[in-house]
Amino acid sequence: MGNFNVKKVGFLGLAGVIGSISIAQAQNNTTIEGTTPFGSPTQYRTWSVGINAGVLNQSNIFGFNRDGFDKLEHNVGYSAYIKKQISPSFGIKAQYLGGKVGGTNESASSEQISSFETKMPWSGALSGEWTMANTNWRFFNSIVKPYAAIGLGAMNFETTTTQDGTNTTAEKQTKLYVPVDFGFKFAVAKGINLDLGYQLNWANQDFNGQTGGTFKNDLFSYAHAGLEIALGSGTKPALNNSNPVATLVNDYTAKYDEMKAERDRLVAANNELKSQMESLTNDLKDDDGDGVANKYDKCPNTPAGVKVDGSGCPLPELKNETKVIEKIVVTEEDKKVVDEAIKNLEFDLGKSTIRSSSFPSLNRVATLLIEKNFSLKLAGHTDNTGSMQTNMRLSKERAEAVKAYLVSKGANASRIEATGYGPTQPIASNATAEGRQINRRVEFTLY
Repeated sequence: MGNFNVKKVGFLGLAGVIGSISIAQAQNNTTIEGTTPFGSPTQYRTWSVGINAGVLNQSNIFGFNRDGFDKLEHNVGYSAYIKKQISPSFGIKAQYLGGKVGGTNESASSEQISSFETKMPWSGALSGEWTMANTNWRFFNSIVKPYAAIGLGAMNFETTTTQDGTNTTAEKQTKLYVPVDFGFKFAVAKGINLDLGYQLNWANQDFNGQTGGTFKNDLFSYAHAGLEIALGSGTKPALNNSNPVATLVNDYTAKYDEMKAERDRLVAANNELKSQMESLTNDLKDDDGDGVANKYDKCPNTPAGVKVDGSGCPLPELKNETKVIEKIVVTEEDKKVVDEAIKNLEFDLGKSTIRSSSFPSLNRVATLLIEKNFSLKLAGHTDNTGSMQTNMRLSKERAEAVKAYLVSKGANASRIEATGYGPTQPIASNATAEGRQINRRVEFTLY
């Protein structure tokens, strides 16, 4: 009967191992979100409980410390524990173990104890448990994990001995004992492990009633199988199942992908900016040098030195042209027209495109330049936000845009000068939003 029980227990244990490995291998190598290498334990579930049952024996598979009780007597044992995981490889657990242990010495003389039975209503031990490396570092949820534990506890027991046919029951005692546990844990689901282990327990000599035995301490074994279940939110991984190597690799891969995506975004933005710059350069290009940009030049390829109108076409030749030097007088009314144009001038944000709301006042400036033959200096200014290169370019482009608009309305391009000064000539403090708004301007000077 004893051999049958051993075979049965061994078969069940082997079936459990095969089944757990099959389930674990089917798990996907999925990313565990919210965990980082060297991160806080709060990213994980660190508490777990375990329950198991198995076989208690006075003897052990290694054959030592049997104290003459060599015949196997299998008894049911049961255990439960709660564990706090300190790191992926180490935890502290408080364990309860109960059941009864029996042993028989078939060669005992009449003066020796021939058998004993020890009942254990309860025992409690505090142990440190070490989990070895995962067998496959590609998986976040460790699949097969060897472990070992050692601790110290107190055991309450009552022993009944048989000697020469007489049974004697000793008083209940509570003594210290040392449990040493080792085995394998198999991840069968997220936060759930199948636990197959073998525990050796060194107890006080009174445990088997043979106080004058060969060994200083009695030894009994506990072969067990059970489940370990992580406590807490299922959205967090269990620290006792966590694989630091896989977490580190995943973190590196995620950051690499993020940096690559950011690089691609910057390259695309740079290409778009280059395209805009090329378009703007083409708009301001003046191939024939007559002062009218190609975009607005209705008479391209005008010979050098020929006077042109606002559309880039040659002006009619004046017969008997007499140079008359006339005094240019700028009236208060003229200044008012210019001031209104300055006040109403608006561009699209960060661009040199004039908004349509500015057209009416600019039209009046164009009429003034045509009717009175004034010269006009346009000076573009910006605040100090952004790089110097960008601000200089933007101020120049805005002044050129105003010139191009006035020329398109008939003003003489040769009498309009457009210059960009960027942030070099502020008229207010750039330390405030109001001051920066004042500094972003295009100044008109009639002469």
